[in-house]
Parts: sequence; C-alpha cells; structure tokens
Amino acid sequence: MDSDDDNMEEIVEGPLDEDDQPHGFCTVTYSSSDRFEGHFTHGEKNGKGKFFFFDGSTLEGFYVDDALQGQGLYTYEDGGVLHGAYVDGELNGPAQEFNGEGTLVFKGQYKDNNRCGECWVYYPDGGCVFGDVNEDGEMTGASVAYIYPDRRTALYGNFVDGELIEARLATLISNEVGRPRFEIAPDSAIYSYDKSTSTCIGTHTLLHDPYETQRVFVADSVIKGAGQVRITHSEVDSRDWAMNGNTISLDEDTVLDVPQPFDQLERYCASLGHKANHSFTPNCKYDPVVHPRFGPIKCIRTIRAVQKDEELTVAYGYDHSPIGKNGPEAPDWYKQELSVFQAPVGQ
Repeated sequence: MDSDDDNMEEIVEGPLDEDDQPHGFCTVTYSSSDRFEGHFTHGEKNGKGKFFFFDGSTLEGFYVDDALQGQGLYTYEDGGVLHGAYVDGELNGPAQEFNGEGTLVFKGQYKDNNRCGECWVYYPDGGCVFGDVNEDGEMTGASVAYIYPDRRTALYGNFVDGELIEARLATLISNEVGRPRFEIAPDSAIYSYDKSTSTCIGTHTLLHDPYETQRVFVADSVIKGAGQVRITHSEVDSRDWAMNGNTISLDEDTVLDVPQPFDQLERYCASLGHKANHSFTPNCKYDPVVHPRFGPIKCIRTIRAVQKDEELTVAYGYDHSPIGKNGPEAPDWYKQELSVFQAPVGQ
C-alpha cells in the first residue's frame, strides 16, 4: 500500500506549470514502474487519483497536498479489496476487507497502517475470530474467541495469532452491532488446538465438538450395507480398499483418515463427518473448513433443506472413468451400487 514516490525519476504525461511540474490531470510513471493517474496542483496530488502498482494492486481515493485523505480503496492483485479511512496517506480508522469473491474477511480498526483494537477475522466457511489484536496486529491474547457459523456458539480463551491455545465453551450474547459479550458455560471442558498428524488422530478423542453436537447424532443407517489421521494420496492408493472406509480427501496432497479402531464411536467421537454414508443423490457435500481445534479439515454441508432425523449423505466422489476391464477405480460395493444407479428404469 506504499505510495511514497519521493526522489524517484518520473515520466509525466499531461499539462505542466511554469516550473515544469504536473498541473491538472496527469499520468506519472515512476522508475519503480508504479503509475499514478489523477489531478495535480503545481506538482502535488490534489483531488481524485489512483495508483497502479507494479505488482498489479491499486490504491485510489482523494488526495490533499500529496497525501491520501479520507476513504480509500486498495485492491489486491488477486481482486480482494480493502476499504479504509486514510489520514496523511496511512490507514487510520475503521476498515473492511473482502477477498476476491467478495466475501468479508476482516472488519476492525487500523492505526498507522497496523490493525489495532477490537477486530473480526472471518473464514470463508462462516466461522470467525474476534478479539483485541496485539501491537503487531495479531489476534493474540487471553480474551479472544472463535465463533462458530451460527454466530452464537463460541470457544473463548487464549489464542496466539488466531490459533486456539486453550478455551472454554461460551455463548455470544451480543452481536457485532454492539460490544460482544461472552457467557462461559458452567463446568465447560477445556478445548485446545488438536490437529491430527500422520501418526496421531488427536489427543482428546472423546471430547465432542460443541457445534456439531447441537446439530447431528450418529445412529444406524437405513442404507443397505452401510455399516480415520493425515496421510498422502499415494498411501491411500497403495493399500487395500477395505482400509479406506473412513477417508476424506482434504487437498491434492493430504487425505484425512480415521483408522481402526477409531472408526468406532467408543474410541473416537471428537468429529463425525466421516460417518456420513454415500449416495448418488446426496443431500450434503464436502466443504473445506478451518476448524479452531482441528485445523484445516472437510465438513459436511447440506445442499438442500433436510428434515429432522433425515440421514445425511454425501457423494464419495470416486472416479467413474473405466480402468481396464474392472471398471472404475473404486471398492466393489461402490461399483455394484453405481451399476444399479446407472441401469435403465425397469431393469
């Protein structure tokens, strides 16, 4: 966001005054390849103008005596934008930031180009973190909260740079219009960051997620034949399909796996997404989520209205492309169900 162009060679396109300084609407290109288009008065920016930076980002607003004053709009090279209040060329005051898709990702205050005071950081999945940032603009302290997508259920306690260290279950009493207030649940369990590794599924395997517990439960499926750690795709592909009953692809590198015996609720119930069964006409889909406790994982998100006690299903997403004479690369039960699903009506 730096627009300092002092002592830089420049090429001016537009009217000049008697001292050969830009005067009127001009385009000035600097040796850094940054470019400014806007109004000048005897060499100083005065009026509406816009910087075009060499990296593809831009900054526009109203300039007074060569400094941006009032509301300004910074656009990142990826299309994200930051709306903020500027004083003497620096962010000072309320600001909002949106990503390239137009989704709000930050709301709060700035002082001398740094975040300050109470701030909100929003995740694309609907969750957010609220609290006072430290002198480095990080969401660090003992009074920070992760708020679930319902904007009511929260984990309130100690965070470092937005990452959960230790917190208790709480309820958000007031909304973002007023000063947020959190009511800590009596006798709440203590939640801490518990991301799985390649060898450990978690530390507190029987501690339920409070948001999930309010909304779903596990029971016997009505689907015929229906009845976990971070590993690589190559590990999954090289082992027998019987071992992949509770795997979910996270990204191009990582697969989430709930191995035996943690596929049993008596051994693991901290999360339940792996318990959703397959359907070729699902009512849910897998979506990425940044969980305060588990880190980057996949969640189950409904794609249509569901009724109370209706079973949640997802499409497992096996490749339907034929692989030799054995059909698609998928377990036998999936191939059989696919054959039935694709068969003409009446057969």
